[in-house]
Amino acid sequence: AGPVESKNEAAMSELVPEPRQKPVVPMKPMGINASLLGYIGIDTIIEQMRKKTMKTGFDFNIMVVGQSGLGKSTLVNTLFKSQVSRKSSGWNREEKIPKTVEIKAIGHVIEEGGVKMKLTVIDTPGFGDQINNENCWEPIEKYINEQYEKFLKEEVNIARKKRIPDTRVHCCLYFISPTGHSLRPLDLEFMKHLSKVVNVIPVIAKADTMTLEEKTEFKQRVRKELEVNGIEFYPQKEFDEDLEDKTENDKIRQESMPFAVVGSDKEYQVNGKRVLGRKTPWGIIEVENLNHCEFALLRDFVIRTHLQDLKEVTHNIHYETYRAKRLNDNGGLPPMTVETEENHESNL
Repeated sequence: AGPVESKNEAAMSELVPEPRQKPVVPMKPMGINASLLGYIGIDTIIEQMRKKTMKTGFDFNIMVVGQSGLGKSTLVNTLFKSQVSRKSSGWNREEKIPKTVEIKAIGHVIEEGGVKMKLTVIDTPGFGDQINNENCWEPIEKYINEQYEKFLKEEVNIARKKRIPDTRVHCCLYFISPTGHSLRPLDLEFMKHLSKVVNVIPVIAKADTMTLEEKTEFKQRVRKELEVNGIEFYPQKEFDEDLEDKTENDKIRQESMPFAVVGSDKEYQVNGKRVLGRKTPWGIIEVENLNHCEFALLRDFVIRTHLQDLKEVTHNIHYETYRAKRLNDNGGLPPMTVETEENHESNL
């Protein structure tokens, strides 16, 4: 039996090789010796992307919501340093206030440093101005969803456009009245509904009507009320991609939000410099002076640091949620496009 066993063992050892020791994984991936091969030029991809973006330009759609008289149009004009939002949103003070929420989209092309931005400002006159404001956020929610639907229908077309026009709302500035007390039930109701479908950024309007102490207290109270009511405003915690994002956004969430702002498109001379400001009996409130208000923080946040992220969260989170729901409701099929509906009817 001995020799047979040894033969079997030999055969087995041929079949099953001894497990080799795993090679030691280097701590860093081995980089190609660039000095040996010379410069490759991978870093030029950033410049290529920049050139392409500059040629095509990009879309940014911002919605403003809040009661009349909170300076919504003025603030948007101040943000983009041009008359991008009409002074009176299509109705004069003498005329009756719109019975329901009217939604008006005004498009502009702004160019700066060779970069073109197609900016659309969506105004919502009539919001919260009635005695009975029940469900007055519904037309706004409907409008936001209609833009997702439009994009989805373009996406599922057989002959797709190379570049789908983007009318989706990337950012919604919600104007809170500077009462110094607490949020109205309407504010809470609106933000609760809309924060699920769009990036909501709360803003305390006309902050110059409050003292610095009142402003600090009111900001804290608003933050607390939003937290208690489970309302997630932008930038939402769960969308922070890494530690750097989290640190930066935590600071914004815990200190800056909601931005207490003053808007003005009038220029004044202060210490030999021309500044945007509001003239009051006790002096000029400088819009871009951080000691006076947080307008500069809001502008830097919306335009200079988070504009691309607002677009990405809209596309990857809000639009994806809408798309998944639509496909789910439709049994996994894409929604019928206008063309296919017409073909379907002609076949009947």
